[in-house]
Amino acid sequence: MNNEILAFDVAIIGAGPSGASTALKLAKEGISTVIIEKEKLPRYKVCGGGFVYRGLSNMSFDVNEVIETKFHTVDIFLGEKLHFKTTRKDPIISMIMRDSFDELIIKEAKKYGATLMDEHKVMSLEKNESLTTIVTNKSKITAKIIVAADGAYSPIAKMAGWKTDTRKLIPALEYEVYVTDEEYKKHCDSVRFDIDAVPGGYGWNFPKKNHFSIGVGCFENKTSNIKALCEDYINFLGIKNITSIERHGFQIPVSARTDGFVKENVFLIGDAAGFADSITAEGISNAIYSGNLLADAIIESDLNIQETENSYLKKLNLRLLPELESSAKLAKWFYRNKTLRNLILKKYGQRFSEYMGDIFMGTKTYPVDVYDTLMKKVKNAIL
Repeated sequence: MNNEILAFDVAIIGAGPSGASTALKLAKEGISTVIIEKEKLPRYKVCGGGFVYRGLSNMSFDVNEVIETKFHTVDIFLGEKLHFKTTRKDPIISMIMRDSFDELIIKEAKKYGATLMDEHKVMSLEKNESLTTIVTNKSKITAKIIVAADGAYSPIAKMAGWKTDTRKLIPALEYEVYVTDEEYKKHCDSVRFDIDAVPGGYGWNFPKKNHFSIGVGCFENKTSNIKALCEDYINFLGIKNITSIERHGFQIPVSARTDGFVKENVFLIGDAAGFADSITAEGISNAIYSGNLLADAIIESDLNIQETENSYLKKLNLRLLPELESSAKLAKWFYRNKTLRNLILKKYGQRFSEYMGDIFMGTKTYPVDVYDTLMKKVKNAIL
């Protein structure tokens, strides 16, 4: 280990979209920022890679060079009988691979002076008055503010004092499926979601540039056979002539922490905070959004920790947290009440599809009175 101690205003742990975006915004304002990443970049990252338009449209620079495919239409299936389609002028979902996407944002942040320290695994946090020393396997770094952007498992949150995990984490599998060119052409024109492809969840097929990212997530049912369910889903899609498959299991936090997002000078963003959408499990757009909110709070408070905390929490409560609360209520109902949900979708399925399209586009959000709205739909569907 190098005995030299490096000093920064802000240390961001994790080089995913949330951490990289935070670093970019801070670096633009001349705030000394380091990004600490345990892996060597670029690195493969398990993620469906569906970047919705509300996130894409908020990027501060052009990311088209890493977009593999764009889809202006999304197909939502409920079994083999119900099929809803929503289309927009702008791409509803753009497909990315996280290795190239994350690296692109990091490169942009470095242009403005951010420092990257990859292959640095954080071993401990040592507090000393107003500074915290981050001890990695290779170095020591001091920072006034630490940003935990280290994903679903967030070891930094544990080191910083979050004793229990109040987020809801769901099991998911993603397969990178490579097929022959002829087979790829048969299935590459449609991005689709299949509700109930697995019990209490859904399946997705995201065509990338030369393969498919296919996965399943179980929102309400614990399952020990998720691997078999994912393979059944691939068969259901009719995808054959497979040349190779890369299988990845992971956990997705689909509810925000209930025990706060700040402890002393450590701030949580992205999956570490539990900011993925509760009904779709889409997390990239909110990860970037939460990182930008924190960066704004840091900039506006001139690195004052207490003012940063007050500002960050205020910003979260303006839009993001109410959205997540509503989506959590909707998800609980959507995945637990299959009979009533299907009754509503038979009558209002296209309207639901259009509404979800608007959420992906960023033109609408989940209604605050989501439960009352649902009950009205149930009554109308029954009558």
